[in-house]
Amino acid sequence: MEKQPQIHLTDRQQSILFAIIEEYAEMAAPVGSVTLAKLFDVSSATIRSEMARLEELGLIASPHTSAGRIPTDAGYRFYVNNLVERENLSSANSSESDTDFNVPSQEDYNEEESDPAYLDDSVSLYLDSSYRRISPSRALSSGQQDRNRGLHALEVRINSQAQAEYAIRTAVDMLVELTGNLGLATIGNQLYLSGISKLFSQPEFTDYQRIQNVSKLLDNLEPWLREARPGQPLNIFIGRENPIGKNSDVSLIISKFRSPYSDSSYIGILGPTRQNYAQVMSLVRHAGQYLENMY
Repeated sequence: MEKQPQIHLTDRQQSILFAIIEEYAEMAAPVGSVTLAKLFDVSSATIRSEMARLEELGLIASPHTSAGRIPTDAGYRFYVNNLVERENLSSANSSESDTDFNVPSQEDYNEEESDPAYLDDSVSLYLDSSYRRISPSRALSSGQQDRNRGLHALEVRINSQAQAEYAIRTAVDMLVELTGNLGLATIGNQLYLSGISKLFSQPEFTDYQRIQNVSKLLDNLEPWLREARPGQPLNIFIGRENPIGKNSDVSLIISKFRSPYSDSSYIGILGPTRQNYAQVMSLVRHAGQYLENMY
């Protein structure tokens, strides 16, 4: 997990930050104080005061003078670190080890899961109890059943392939379909990419310079993976954290797994920093773990 200077937020400030991140993920438009005031049932002045503090901390920014606010890379990192911390806490309290990856049974799709692969994406997990009644859950998840259907579809499609190469390609194609991002995986010395048109159809990439920056990142991605060999089971690089594309304004989320080709194979996605992080992290982790357990 990427380290971040310690930031202390009140429950309400954290709730507002997470709401901004989730609203922006869904709407791709700056989030204003009027929207948040309705959501939290407080005055616009109260929201503006809290947003000013978040802006001072560098967690949100205003793209235009009169616009609402959008998350910064630091805001996203704070959010993702909270997701990871919750997952680690869930894992520590679970009776099953992280290394014992279990494919969900059909009965599992009708109930809440405690396994990290089923990280609960509802923002209500992160809000103080006084705010849970008004917490939005639209951007992080389209619902528990939808998320489970996505995981089940990924499992079925991977399981339909007998050969490792086709299983990896199928997993990448499914990540593209389920997340709308560019999917990628290493297959031996090759880097398989899928979904470039989906990536560049995102509203963030109407600017030619951004497309060029992402293209340069993709040109250098395979040699960087081969040399750097990110060591965590799930690696998340947000915006300027990307070591080979600091100006690309994208997030790279990759899972390391063992395959017949290498002990350090990778599968994941590349997309705008405006992500449904809980869903994408769950899908990428699931794909890597399942592929590893197949061979």
